[in-house]
This record gives sequence, C-alpha cells and structure tokens, in this order.
Amino acid sequence: MSSNSDIIIDVVIPAIDKDLGTLPYVIDSVRKYVRHPISRIFVVSPNSPNIKAVCHRKNCVFIHESKVIPLRKNQISYRSKRWERSGWLYQQLLKLGSSSIAQQRHFLVIDADTVLIRPHRFYVDGKQLFYCRSWSQPEYFVTYRKLLGKKASRPRSFVTHYMMFDKTKLRSLKNKIEARNGTKWYKAILKSVDRKKQFGFSEYETYGNYVYSAGPGKVRLKSALNKSLSTSPSALSGAAISKLAQRYRSLSFHKRKGYTRRVK
Repeated sequence: MSSNSDIIIDVVIPAIDKDLGTLPYVIDSVRKYVRHPISRIFVVSPNSPNIKAVCHRKNCVFIHESKVIPLRKNQISYRSKRWERSGWLYQQLLKLGSSSIAQQRHFLVIDADTVLIRPHRFYVDGKQLFYCRSWSQPEYFVTYRKLLGKKASRPRSFVTHYMMFDKTKLRSLKNKIEARNGTKWYKAILKSVDRKKQFGFSEYETYGNYVYSAGPGKVRLKSALNKSLSTSPSALSGAAISKLAQRYRSLSFHKRKGYTRRVK
C-alpha cells in the first residue's frame, strides 16, 4: 500500500475478550486503509491469552493495561441500577494514557469494534483531519468546562470511534487539566464526571475540541459516515462491504452472544 502521508504513526487498539470477534478485522482494516506509514500496532488489554494469540498472529504488540496508566478498572465506580459504565470510562482513560506506550509522536486510537472500509488520512496539506458526526451528549461539554474552565468550541462532534493524537498537543491538554485541577489528569477526569449521568465524559470530544480551539485554521473536519451494525464482520461478503463503502467510511459492530467464536 502506498502512503499518502510521510507522517509515521503508531496505532493503539484497547480491547477485551468480547472484542475477539471484531479485533482481527479492525487490525486488517487499519493496515489496508490508513494512508500513513504504520510503525507498530499496540493492543491494550487485560491479561488475555486469546488477545495475546491474536496479537501474535497479526504481528501486533500486546500491552497489559496496567502499563498504560497507574489505575485499574476496579478502582472506578460508575454505575446505576440500570447501567454500568466503569469499563467504558476506564477505556477512555487508557486511550488518553496511550501516549506512554506509543513510540511515534502521532498515534491513531481506534475502537476494537470499528472496521474501516475506505481509505483514511489524518493529515492533509499540513492540517489535521478529524472525522466528525453531527450529534453529541450535552454532558460531555459540561465536563469539558469543569476540566478546562471554558466552553468547548463544538464545531461538530468529534466522537467517531477513532482519532489521531499528537503527543505534544495531548501533553498540553493534560498539563492544562492538571494545572487547573491540582491533580493528575486522569484523577481530574474521574473527579469531574457526574456519576449520575450515563454519558459523562468523552476522550475524543475533549481532545478534538481542545485542538480545534487552539487553532481552527490548522484543522479540517470531514464527515465520519460511520454505520452501526448488529451482525458480525465475518457475515459480510466482499460485495456487501463494497456496497456499504459507497455510503460509509467505517462500520461499528454491536456485540452479541456467540460473537467471539467468529475469529478470523
């Protein structure tokens, strides 16, 4: 695959065992459709023999989540009688903490249930390209203001299942959060989230708005065109994917019972 950019990147994919049905397809799609030279693909996970096996087969680097941030999932309590969001929030912190394992300045984070089906570039003509959608959760911006002391610019929503991070800009964001809140960035996030609200924080929304507000002229926004499906990647033929690619750039697969048996 020829690259359309000379910016070398790493890729980080946080995953758990329920992602086994999609993870191999995510890895393959990144290698096929990301138009940047990829140095390494890191899979961040709990201690899972199954995920380690996928990493070995797909030539990826397995990273135990404890090496990313000094915080474990069982230290987070974010739930109600109707919903459980502790793991969801922990995974967002892992994504922001992945600058500690990525070796390149730029690293792409992609969710373990999202498969790219069209080419993607994340820098065009010297500008960072963000893939966006039209709607978001209001509480994300309440937390943003708590963390940074100002309103998010909110040109569009940056919540789109994958994002390119720049270590320098991410460090700047964390420094501002820490300076304002007087504690480590991940502790500040945990403190700022309203645990009574089901969707209290977004890593992509926070970073995207921070970068955009610092220099709107250095950013390009493009529609993500993501499609959610309740089937599995293995159930889609090449022809079906080609047809979907005429309208969408990526597919996100909802988990269902029996899913993990379909491992490529």
